[in-house]
Amino acid sequence: MTEKLASTRPRLNRDRVQTAAVALADHIGIEAVSMRRLSEELGVVPMALYKHVANKEELLDAMVEVIVGEIDPPAADAAWKDAVRLRILSARDVLLRHPWARQVLESRKHQTPVVLDYMNSMVGMFLGGGFSVDLTHHVMHALGSRMWGFTQELFLPSGGSAAEATMPREMNERYPHIALVAGAASHDDSVVAHGCDDRFEFEFALSLLLDGFERLHEAGWVSSRRTPSPR
Repeated sequence: MTEKLASTRPRLNRDRVQTAAVALADHIGIEAVSMRRLSEELGVVPMALYKHVANKEELLDAMVEVIVGEIDPPAADAAWKDAVRLRILSARDVLLRHPWARQVLESRKHQTPVVLDYMNSMVGMFLGGGFSVDLTHHVMHALGSRMWGFTQELFLPSGGSAAEATMPREMNERYPHIALVAGAASHDDSVVAHGCDDRFEFEFALSLLLDGFERLHEAGWVSSRRTPSPR
């Protein structure tokens, strides 16, 4: 019976390993994912995984490949602005489906070919839209992590501890301007970052950036003509 089950089980390969790892992270969280736990999920001995991923770090790289692969390709025949917006919002949707993915993306110490392909295509959308190499360089710096669908948030949410529960009162007393602005709008719970990074805030900032890029492009901006900083 065991031999029959083994013969009908799908053959283990890298694609199956990385897909199962992503599904496992979705289910139990990235912190709980280990080579041993994944091998149990796949019904194999841990050593079988090492034929396809050398270690946990390589497994995480493989999981990133799956995540990046879920991002929509550039929209065909779309203007650069629409193409960039759609691609970034697709990346954001992917991170909302896999909340652990941001943590893994930020933890990577080197860029894999799949990540570089994605970055290359993003650069290509600006160059294809007529942007100069100079402006595109600065545009990519300005986009930063937003290219992947998340941002580093300014206002952090309060937690459930007694100390954190007193923060609103303390904020009002000591930092009245911050407290006023931080509580100015309510947000849904579909956050990728920690704080107010809901879809409205994300798209608001993205629109500001894209509109600014467009104005600079149309004005023929070059970095050598920047206004010198005051001394």
